[in-house]
Amino acid sequence: MTGAPDTGAALQVARDGAVWTLTLCRPDKGNALSAELVQALGAAVGAASADGGVRLLILEGAGRHFCTGFDLSDLDRETDQTLLARFVDVELLLQALHAAPFMTLAIAHGRTMGAGADLFCACAERWVAGQASFAFPGAAFGLVLGTARLADRVGPAHASAWVEGGVPVDGAAALQAGLATRLLDEAGLDAARNELKARTQRLDPETGRAIHLAIGAVRRPRGDDGDAHDLARLVRSAARPGLRDRIAAYRAAQLRK
Repeated sequence: MTGAPDTGAALQVARDGAVWTLTLCRPDKGNALSAELVQALGAAVGAASADGGVRLLILEGAGRHFCTGFDLSDLDRETDQTLLARFVDVELLLQALHAAPFMTLAIAHGRTMGAGADLFCACAERWVAGQASFAFPGAAFGLVLGTARLADRVGPAHASAWVEGGVPVDGAAALQAGLATRLLDEAGLDAARNELKARTQRLDPETGRAIHLAIGAVRRPRGDDGDAHDLARLVRSAARPGLRDRIAAYRAAQLRK
């Protein structure tokens, strides 16, 4: 892993030339985004952006699921303020991925929920490997996170149904709506990955980076103003008093189902 940042056990970073692979490595927690994992991901994405030679960044999840969302296993120890800070860190990570100066690929399988689905949505290429399901439950406890990026990907009608209605989404529906860009079985995944690696490395690094940024300016229309508005919406929603209690009530309601 020469040249890759030391990010600890929750995240594995493998570097193969111009390709970095980040593997969420909390399979016993469904790869839920703990504070430490979000910080590790942010450090890895920042290091890849500063490297100058990275052409492709791949996000994967170990175990049965890609990412089951924001880790709430220690909710009793949280306060409204600590939760707000953690959600801000997630939004900044999503913005860094969305604006990365290289190709980003997320490969989803199993459950991909909440902030995990937002992580998937933030990448330029978004593949479903085998069976996967998506859900965006944050609005149920008053949080506005990733909604504008989702609407950019799938349009307002799908975004409203999925976020406001809490509608679960399978891989085929994700592909049809534009949340996913490819639907692959396990047999085809390696070939597709190798094809993308070759594509991103065909041009010289300077040209490839410039073309990626030029295309990204059209494909990712949020920009600095959009990022600022997204962050402001998140902060306003998360700063309302009672965030921890709203999340606890949501969790209790889910357990009763």
